[in-house]
Amino acid sequence: MTISASSPASELTPWQIHAVRHYIKTSWQTLSRSLSHVLEAAQDEKIDHTPGTPWPVYISAQEDRYTVEDALLNVLSQDEFAQIELRVLPADYDQITDHGLLYLPHDYVVPGGRFNEMYGWDSYFILLGLLRDGELLMAKNMVDQLIYQVQHYGTVLNANRTYMLNRSQPPVLSMMAMAVFQQTGDRDWLHSLLPALERYYYYWMVPPHFNPVTGLSHYHALGHGPAPEVVSSERDEAGRTHYDRVREYFREHQIDDYDVSLFYDAEADELTELYYQGDRSMRESGFDITNRFGPFSADIIHHAPVCLNVLLYQMEQDMAECYHILEHSWEAKIWQTRAHRRHQLIDQYLWDEEAGLYFDYNPYTGQRRPYEFVTTFMPLWAGIASPHQAKRVVDNLKKFEAPGGLLTSTHVSGNQWDAPFGWAPLQWFAVGGLERTGYGADAHRIATKFVHMVVQEFDKAGTLVEKYDVERCSANVSDEIQFGYSSNEIGFGWTNGVVSEFLDLLERRPQTWSEQAA
Repeated sequence: MTISASSPASELTPWQIHAVRHYIKTSWQTLSRSLSHVLEAAQDEKIDHTPGTPWPVYISAQEDRYTVEDALLNVLSQDEFAQIELRVLPADYDQITDHGLLYLPHDYVVPGGRFNEMYGWDSYFILLGLLRDGELLMAKNMVDQLIYQVQHYGTVLNANRTYMLNRSQPPVLSMMAMAVFQQTGDRDWLHSLLPALERYYYYWMVPPHFNPVTGLSHYHALGHGPAPEVVSSERDEAGRTHYDRVREYFREHQIDDYDVSLFYDAEADELTELYYQGDRSMRESGFDITNRFGPFSADIIHHAPVCLNVLLYQMEQDMAECYHILEHSWEAKIWQTRAHRRHQLIDQYLWDEEAGLYFDYNPYTGQRRPYEFVTTFMPLWAGIASPHQAKRVVDNLKKFEAPGGLLTSTHVSGNQWDAPFGWAPLQWFAVGGLERTGYGADAHRIATKFVHMVVQEFDKAGTLVEKYDVERCSANVSDEIQFGYSSNEIGFGWTNGVVSEFLDLLERRPQTWSEQAA
């Protein structure tokens, strides 16, 4: 098959598409981790480690240490086992100073590159790719491992490292469970997930994640002080940490987005504890880093975000569907009522009629933050947007559309979750939203642009990567990123999954390819 992005001369050949499909299919094995890989997974380049000392692997206090030890000895050599040290998690996570891997009992897939652990929302897009490639057992394992996290570590974690025990990521677990159930039809398995799914839902529905004034949820990670992985690994060529660069920015720039004194003590030239809380919460959001909630998203805890509340609406719908499948009609009605109420609140607080976009809302100021961000398409994807709202959002599509797909935002900030960068998950939500609301030609055009860019870059480097400059259609982005980490990781799990989905979408609707060239 061929895919044309903008002109017949730029068509992708069947061989190019086959090569990318083959790369994605084989990468699942490369990115898989099991108990036999525990030493490899424990080795973490994002934190400091004393050479020659064992890598800590932490287990839940609910686990039997000797059972875990026996399981590891069955798959590791004595030399490998000697290079790790099993430890039981303390009750107070803040007591941990020697950070390490959190034990998971079964197989899972990591994103790739420096991200050598299981990530919360990455896992959903990875799962889509696994299912597309017939890897049903691994897809089910992915769900089971996140369920295990809720049961043993309290929530779906940002990732299974001890320095991420106090934060989650955008809630996609119910979507993952439903995607696997659609393949297996295993009602007993689905029923077994419900207690953990409900427990995870309530993580977002009690303070500090829940705001009773609006009835909407916020990102609000726990923990204190700098994020350990940032101090150790997010350094520039001069050796400055990300936090050093943030302090410099606060010193040298006038900021009107928020009261800077809340986050930066100018007299002491120090970031405040509230800044670090916002920083951790920004990482819980998955959008690290953007200026969406002011510079470095320091003010994120004071906003009800579009993305989080749309995903919680979808979770409420998924839970209603679970109970409907299991013939528990009363419980299904309760969850449907919750979804209906959240729909009303999203319309009330997050929809901006004048702009024709969904914006994040600050209940403390009583205002939406008019920061144009591609999460505005997520209510379309979830079926929340009315035909009028969908049309208004699509009328703004031109603000985000670029040669390689959709810009993350319309602002260039030096952060990777802003322009000119584009990310596979946000392309997926937007394309799905356009498809669902009747804008199929627009959806296919965006999907085609993104696939074309990814495949063309794959031809040059032989890999799929984490993020792209969708203006230049390039994977060479490091020089453009000023804050956070500037590397572009290879692998890459969620790009693999979304490209697989888009290739299937375009293959099922080949008649639209010629439309994209028009």
